[in-house]
Amino acid sequence: MSTTAVRAPCDEGVIRAGDAPARGVSAAAGPRAGTWVLVAAMLGSSMAFIDGTVVNVALPVLQRALRADVAGVQWVVEAYALLLSALLLVGGSLGDRYGRKRVFAIGVGVFGLASVACGLAPSLAWLVAARAVQGVGGALLVPGSLALISASFTPEQRGRAIGTWSGGTAIAAGLGPVLGGWLVQSASWRWIFFVNVPMAAAVLAILLRVPESRDDEAAHAPLDVAGAVLTTLGLGGVTLGLVESAHRGWTSPLVLGGIAGGAAALAGFVAVEHRSRAPMVPPGLFRSRTFTGANLLTLLLYAALGGAMFFIPFDLIDVQGYGPAAAGAAFLPFIVLMSVLSRWSGGLVDRFGARLPLTVGPMVAAAGFALFALPGIGGSYWTTFFPAVVVLGAGMSIAVAPLTTAVMGAVESRHAGVASGINNAVSRAAGLLSIAAFGLVAIGAFGGALPDRLAANRVPADVGRAVEAQHVRLAAAAAPPGAPPAVRAAADRAVDEAFVHAFRVVMLVAAAMAAASGIIGWMMIDPTPALRATASSPTS
Repeated sequence: MSTTAVRAPCDEGVIRAGDAPARGVSAAAGPRAGTWVLVAAMLGSSMAFIDGTVVNVALPVLQRALRADVAGVQWVVEAYALLLSALLLVGGSLGDRYGRKRVFAIGVGVFGLASVACGLAPSLAWLVAARAVQGVGGALLVPGSLALISASFTPEQRGRAIGTWSGGTAIAAGLGPVLGGWLVQSASWRWIFFVNVPMAAAVLAILLRVPESRDDEAAHAPLDVAGAVLTTLGLGGVTLGLVESAHRGWTSPLVLGGIAGGAAALAGFVAVEHRSRAPMVPPGLFRSRTFTGANLLTLLLYAALGGAMFFIPFDLIDVQGYGPAAAGAAFLPFIVLMSVLSRWSGGLVDRFGARLPLTVGPMVAAAGFALFALPGIGGSYWTTFFPAVVVLGAGMSIAVAPLTTAVMGAVESRHAGVASGINNAVSRAAGLLSIAAFGLVAIGAFGGALPDRLAANRVPADVGRAVEAQHVRLAAAAAPPGAPPAVRAAADRAVDEAFVHAFRVVMLVAAAMAAASGIIGWMMIDPTPALRATASSPTS
């Protein structure tokens, strides 16, 4: 395979659209610059990915420390995910216009400073606000990482470069829960945010060696401010309605207004994008069947993953009795598989096309989610959760790098930032909405099972009513402080059993969604190995 590299022009070290043949930025950095691009992209992306996995492990501890219900801890995740998913498209567009390295660096700086604010948070409201600012920083840096790679490597090199990026970020993101769990258990939950600061400083130093790249055509186009506002309002409204419906009810004006207003804003976003001269989401990109199919697959697969990963730490820590460090370490097999297989799976696209791995990978992941529904309470990790973690890790390892390669290979290189932003926005929006939706599923299943479990464990009626009133707290529900120890133990057992039931329902829903994404992969993804040939035309 050819590995010819095109060096960046000497003029300010910028890769420009005009230097590439015809319409795109197809220039690639030299070997040494390419190495720095990969290191910066992996380390910068790792901050955002680590933050998500670390926070999930700390959620049960945060819930107790800040005396929050499930909706409260959901907003710790959702505030970050909302701004991240809503502004990723803006981040990709800003990088294409004003320089991918520049916007990436700004995102890294904002993310680092917001991490300090999270670590110093004296209250839940402060923490949620700081997490929202983190989301803004993440929206600038996440699409920039892949856009830098796409602009710095030739199409022939891109699959393995993205595979390397996937493997590196998987290692970092996977080690995050182990480190975070240890920090939460031995120090404080606040330190899970402070670890981002030295990483941000390292990325900014490395970026001094990375060449700049941009799309000259995009630089003269206006920003799609209306699209950005409508996306934020749309996702925010729908998320608000779903999260708050658990305890306000579906007839609440806030719930109905949030969902209706959000849906209207999203519809307005679609209309604006079709009429805009410089849309944030160019409708022409979706004329590519592979690009559309890859994003639908992303929506379902990452919705399954995001919703499941939110609830797994609660089961491990609150029900199974794992410590935070042990809960984080439970996913080490996932990390190993992602780090070992990602580079290999990235190369599968060049040899077999993207359809095969994007069908097999999600189906294997679906089996992994289903295996999470098997364990009850107690038992050895090796016979309960280990098989599920291994199978899920294998499925995601097969799918992730080919999915990213398929998305980036289905559009012109000059749209690299936009394509990356769209796909990342889809994955983040999927996680954002699935956490809210899975929360409803979990609360409904938990509330439905709890009365029977309380009766089966012979919990007195008055104590049972007090426990049922806390159903929105899920596994954190408990008997009143004055209840006798034996009654408290029986109530705790009933709560654990009801949560296991809800957890199983959530995992089976995740399995169905992952399987559906595999079907989409088979039906819509280009089966030929020459995906890179489509990179010259978004309508291929």
